[in-house]
Amino acid sequence: MDEKSSLYKKEAMIAAKESVQKDIEKFQEETKERRQELSRLESKLVKKEEMLEDKLQETAVKEAELQKKSDELMDKEDYLAELVQKQMQELERISGLSIDEAKNLLLEQLKLDLQQEANNLIRENENHIKEVSNEKAKEILTSVMQRCVIDHVVESTVSSVSLPSDEMKGRIIGREGRNIRTLETLTGVDLIIDDTPEAVVLSCFDPVRREIAKLALEKLVADGRIHPVRIEEMVEKARVEIEQKIKQEGENAAMEMGIMNLNKELIKTLGRLYYRTSYGQNVLLHSLEVGHIAGMIAAEIGANVKIAKRAGLLHDIGKAVDQTQEGTHIELGVELARKYGEKEEVIHAIEAHHDDVTANTIEAVLVKLADAVSAGRPGSRRDTLEIYIKRLQKLEEIALSYEGIKQSFAVQAGREIRVIVQPDKFDDLASTRLARDIAKRIEEELDYPGQIRVTVVREIRTTEIAK
Repeated sequence: MDEKSSLYKKEAMIAAKESVQKDIEKFQEETKERRQELSRLESKLVKKEEMLEDKLQETAVKEAELQKKSDELMDKEDYLAELVQKQMQELERISGLSIDEAKNLLLEQLKLDLQQEANNLIRENENHIKEVSNEKAKEILTSVMQRCVIDHVVESTVSSVSLPSDEMKGRIIGREGRNIRTLETLTGVDLIIDDTPEAVVLSCFDPVRREIAKLALEKLVADGRIHPVRIEEMVEKARVEIEQKIKQEGENAAMEMGIMNLNKELIKTLGRLYYRTSYGQNVLLHSLEVGHIAGMIAAEIGANVKIAKRAGLLHDIGKAVDQTQEGTHIELGVELARKYGEKEEVIHAIEAHHDDVTANTIEAVLVKLADAVSAGRPGSRRDTLEIYIKRLQKLEEIALSYEGIKQSFAVQAGREIRVIVQPDKFDDLASTRLARDIAKRIEEELDYPGQIRVTVVREIRTTEIAK
C-alpha cells in the first residue's frame, strides 16, 4: 500500500510540474506577443508625433502668412479710411453740407419717395375698392328694394263720407246749422257740403281729427238720429275707437317687424304714427319700410339684424309727439327710447339718422341709408303738402299760446282759425281783444296767401235735470 501511495504521489508531482511548465510557457508566449504589440503601438505613436510636428510647422508657417496678410489688410483699411475721409471732406466742401445734414437730407428724400409710393398704392386700392363696393352696394340695394313690397302713398288732407241720399245733407246741417257747427267744433274738422251727390267732404290737416270726424259722421248717418247731444256721444265713441286702432296698429307694426319685447307705452306711441304724415308720407308705413330695408341690408353685410330693424322701426318715433311737445322729432325720439329702456345702439341710431350726431355704428349708418331710400322713392313724399300742414299747425300753436284757451282748430283749408275759450276767463270785450291779438301775431309770424279769419267762440251751457 505504501509503494502504491508513493507511486501515486510521484505521478501527481510529475503531472503538476508538467502543468506548471505548460502554464509558464503559455505565459511567456503571451508576454512575448504583448511586447510585440506594444512595440508596434510605440512605433505608430512615434510616427504620429512626427506627423504632428510637421503639421505644427506647417501651421506656424500659415499663421505667419495670415498675419502678414492681416497686416497688409489693416494697412489697406487705414488707407481706404483716410481716402474716404478725404472724399467726405471734399464732398462736404463741394456741397456745403455736413455729414448729419446730408443724412437728414437723404432721409427726408427717402421719406418723400416712400410717402409718394404709399399714396399711389392707397389711391389705386381706393379706386379698386370704390369700383367693387359701388357695384356691391348697388346689387344689395337693388335686391333689398325689390324684396321690400310695403305700399307707400301720399296722404291727402280731405276725406269723403258717402250718404244714403241727398236728404241726409240737410239733417247733417240741422236747424240753422246747429248740427254741422257742433260737429265742426267738437272735432276741429271742416265739413264741406256742396253739390257733390250723396257725399260730404271732410277737410283737416290733422289726420286723427279727420278720422274721428269721419267715423263719427258715419255712425250718425247709420243711426239716423242727428242732433247736438247725439253728435257728442258719437264723437266720443269715435275717439275711443281711434285710440284702440292706434294701439292695434302699433302692435301689428311690432309683430310684423318681429319685435316682441317692445314697451307697451312705446307701442301706443308707435301706433300714433299711423295717423301721422311727413311730407305727405304715412310715417308708420315709412318706419316699417325703413326697418325692413335696414334689416335686409344688415343681413347681407353681416351686421346686427335685430338692432337694425328695431332702430329702423323707431327712428321717427318722436314724430308721434312733436306736435304736442317742445323739441325736434329726433330729440323727442331719443327721449322716448331712453325713457322706455331701449338699448344705446338703438338710441344712437335714432339720434344719428339725420346727422345730428356722427353715426359711429354700422347699424346707425344702415338706418340713415334706409331712411333716405324710403323717402327718395318716386311719389313717396310731397313737399308742398308738408309746408301747408306746418302753416296750419302754426296757426293753432299761436292760438293755444294764450292763457285760457280751451281748443283751437284751423279750418277752411287754413283760411280760418276757430278759438274756443274758457267762458269764465273771457268776457265779450276780452274775446274781441284776443281775436285782434291773434290776428296781429299771424300777420307778423306767418307767410300765407289771401286772408285768415280769426273766430273766437265763447259758449256757456246750463243744464238742469227734471226729477
